[in-house]
Amino acid sequence: MDFSQTPGENYANPKTCFFHVLFKAAALAFYILSALFVDSFVIIFVVTVVLAALDFWVVKNVSGRILVGLRWWNEINEDGESVWKFESLDQQSLARINKKDSWLFWWTLYLNAAAWIVLGVFSVIRFQVDYVLVIAVCLSLSIANIIGFTKCQKDAKKQIQAFATQTISSRFSSTLQSAFSVV
Repeated sequence: MDFSQTPGENYANPKTCFFHVLFKAAALAFYILSALFVDSFVIIFVVTVVLAALDFWVVKNVSGRILVGLRWWNEINEDGESVWKFESLDQQSLARINKKDSWLFWWTLYLNAAAWIVLGVFSVIRFQVDYVLVIAVCLSLSIANIIGFTKCQKDAKKQIQAFATQTISSRFSSTLQSAFSVV
């Protein structure tokens, strides 16, 4: 049996993928398992929120750049308005993004939010209103990354389309100019 894999079947950035998943899993696991081992709501709240905040930071500033080539942030301008800023790799670099890395990034981003929603429903059903606060904080961090990266991905696609349109139109116009200059 041949256990070797082709290069396309491996993760290009296994360490980044590991940490991308680690903090999500750690926050969820601590929240779920803490009920068995910890009696203090304050400890559960603090540790879970710190793990979720670490996940937010890692996704926003590290794994988003490395795994999908995207980065986003939000600024407040002089008028007090919120302005979204987006960065993405150039078209050639985006085309070289590893498909498995990208797949892992997007699926874990959405599954993490779905898991917090399910846990929130269970907390409401069990009338644990204080735990809904923990879930609300963790879910808001998760959704912020989803919104930021989704908008960033759409912005990157617009930039690629605009570049392609500009390139095609400039080549077409140069072709027309050279055709009429011969006449």
